[in-house]
Amino acid sequence: MQEFIDLGKKIYNMKNPRERHRMVVFVARAMLHRRDMNSLLDWFRRDVARRQLIEESPFPMEQVTRAFFYKGSTFRERMELIKAHVAFLQKTLKPEAFMTLASVHRSHCEVWRSEYEGTPWCAILKNETGQRKEGMLSLEMNLGEEHLYQMMFWIAPDEADRISLWVGAMQGPNMQEAKEVIKKVTKACFGYRTKNLILYMLQAVARAWGIQRIYAVTNYGYYANNHVRRNRKLKTNFGDFWEEAGGHPLQDKRFYELPLVEQRKSMEEVKTHKRNLYRKRFAFLDAVDAEISENMKKVLK
Repeated sequence: MQEFIDLGKKIYNMKNPRERHRMVVFVARAMLHRRDMNSLLDWFRRDVARRQLIEESPFPMEQVTRAFFYKGSTFRERMELIKAHVAFLQKTLKPEAFMTLASVHRSHCEVWRSEYEGTPWCAILKNETGQRKEGMLSLEMNLGEEHLYQMMFWIAPDEADRISLWVGAMQGPNMQEAKEVIKKVTKACFGYRTKNLILYMLQAVARAWGIQRIYAVTNYGYYANNHVRRNRKLKTNFGDFWEEAGGHPLQDKRFYELPLVEQRKSMEEVKTHKRNLYRKRFAFLDAVDAEISENMKKVLK
């Protein structure tokens, strides 16, 4: 028990009464699953880099005890998910990049950078403590200090043992005048919506990392109900967006499969008066794709 108490003190802010309560709950859950908890700890400690990771950033040991990631996830499923994600990062990324993206106490990996009206406009990969309910890593699109969009995800095999990226959730802007800002940035993308742009960027990262499939959690499969308003109307309809992006539902209604490559209209399908706009949009997206590919080469082994 003492080992779980020590872990809890690293995970939670013991000066906060709510956090102290969560620590007590964490220790109780850990004791209920003591054998599996020890197995997961042993897995981390068998490797030098993973041992350093879990000592610096022990949050996976909390994630495995809570009903995170998707609806109905079991303790054993979460344990295998965590191991698969960490093992993939360790195998695929350079040691420094592995620690940066696996630990919540490191900085970030820049994916893409531009500028909008003199303000830095960029996309980064970052392990955010506040996003660990929906994934193990976040892709963030930021305008200055403001978050435009975030996609939380993890990497683990699918049923066919294909290495896959799983999107746990997407969040939009929470700034003042968000609609106006998004409208302006969309214009800078030649009419391409910013939420489509962050998915496009995530697809580019997935391809650069050699990932074979992309899946996304549905409204039904979301682990909690905080995407539903009190009147039961959805704040965010994940299913609608996944279908707009070319996805299709799986037999397991908790998940959609999304394309690895976005399908584009041919110029023959575009109305004549819009063709110049589409050419500029496609050129912009191709440049984004190329920049992401080059940036990912810097972190890959």
